[in-house]
Amino acid sequence: MNLPNQLTVSRFVLTAFFLIALFIRFPGCETMALLLFSLAGITDYLDGRIARNRNLITHFGILMDPLADKILTCSAFIAFVEMHRMAAWMVVVIVAREFAITGLRLLAASRAIVLAAERFGKHKAISQIVSIIVTLVALCRLEWGSFGNSLLGSQIFGRPWIEGASLLTQWVAVGLTLYSGGAYLWKNRRLYLDHH
Repeated sequence: MNLPNQLTVSRFVLTAFFLIALFIRFPGCETMALLLFSLAGITDYLDGRIARNRNLITHFGILMDPLADKILTCSAFIAFVEMHRMAAWMVVVIVAREFAITGLRLLAASRAIVLAAERFGKHKAISQIVSIIVTLVALCRLEWGSFGNSLLGSQIFGRPWIEGASLLTQWVAVGLTLYSGGAYLWKNRRLYLDHH
């Protein structure tokens, strides 16, 4: 297994530990969850870059890399619902979009058609990662606020503004998710409207 594929597999493992850090309470668990998610995001960036630069693109990577991404982000959003950090309807929109686009790509593959990633799809992915990180920072707010009057603690992240930023980034992520999904389905409508 080459290096990009190893990084992809590591993202599945990091997702599991990320969820453990969120749901098993221990000192610093929110900060640990933030670090694990950030590390998983870095592996997502690196595996694609290394695969392209070293010509190490494989069928495994083509299939598993986007799957690992979807499992990581959808797991985080679903966890936020459980933690009352995100509205359930928002997460339903995000997960439904991922299922719909995955289904469309499978339909295309069955006809030997490869659907390339769209620019707005990449913007959507970035907005989701930013939203998750900001929401995780909001989760860490009280933990970091306990540092007293330190810059990292009460002076920056100890302030309530981070809660508003979390909600704003969630709305942006949902908006881009809806737009990118709708545009993708419309652009490739011949796949599901053609009955032949």
